[in-house]
Amino acid sequence: MSQPTPDVRPAAVAGMFYPGSPAVLARDVRLLLTDTSPAPGRRAKAIIAPHAGYIYSGPIAASVYAPLHALRDSIRRVVLLGPTHRVAVNGLAAPASTAFATPLGVVPVDAEAIATIAHLPQVVVSDDAHALEHSLEVQLPFLQTVLDRFTLVPLAVGRASAAQVAEVLECLWGGDETLIVISSDLSHYLPYALARQTDAETARHIVALDAHIDHQQACGATPVNGLLLAARRHALKAQLIDLRNSGDTAGDRSRVVGYGAFAFTAETADVH
Repeated sequence: MSQPTPDVRPAAVAGMFYPGSPAVLARDVRLLLTDTSPAPGRRAKAIIAPHAGYIYSGPIAASVYAPLHALRDSIRRVVLLGPTHRVAVNGLAAPASTAFATPLGVVPVDAEAIATIAHLPQVVVSDDAHALEHSLEVQLPFLQTVLDRFTLVPLAVGRASAAQVAEVLECLWGGDETLIVISSDLSHYLPYALARQTDAETARHIVALDAHIDHQQACGATPVNGLLLAARRHALKAQLIDLRNSGDTAGDRSRVVGYGAFAFTAETADVH
């Protein structure tokens, strides 16, 4: 892949959270997607996927990404929200960058879509918020593999209310051409048995569209709650696709991180 130009946000965690080699990354993502068993179902309008290193959360993320391959001809825009881990942000930060790069190529940022939310007081522009942020980046190789051409609306979510997130999502909701992806892990560093119990309870709240998830339950609680408010408004149904933790995927069960995959569908939105 050619070197990104200055207005392209380069990959920051390639070689750490996922392979830096384009060939190895492409192979690993395809293997993860092949190893899952996606059940046929309704068209997903939104998903929640985890964002740890692929050896930890890759199989869980793959379970919710694999069914999107059936929608590759219709999805043309991905609205991607994830929590900030390194830079404090008031509100939701859009990038000034015109594209995001991974070893699999460059995804253009949807400047028109970002312009439609620029008037909202909770929306700011900050390349610093995106520069080292992994929560959005790790989703991109999955999206690049299961979808065809698409533009990206990447928003790094900092201090904001669920209602403010929901307002942004409402502006960007669109139709079948728009997929919403929320990046979040679940509980952090609990013993295995307690993590399973805690994450199962969190999953029940998410499936019930109960927008009262806290940051002990999910690091991306703010964007998750915003999606839950929007999903309730649009009468979407939430489905738990996969629920595991790092003790299931990487072995160590003394202190684990929880991962959940969820799909949100309209009652009448069948996949064709």
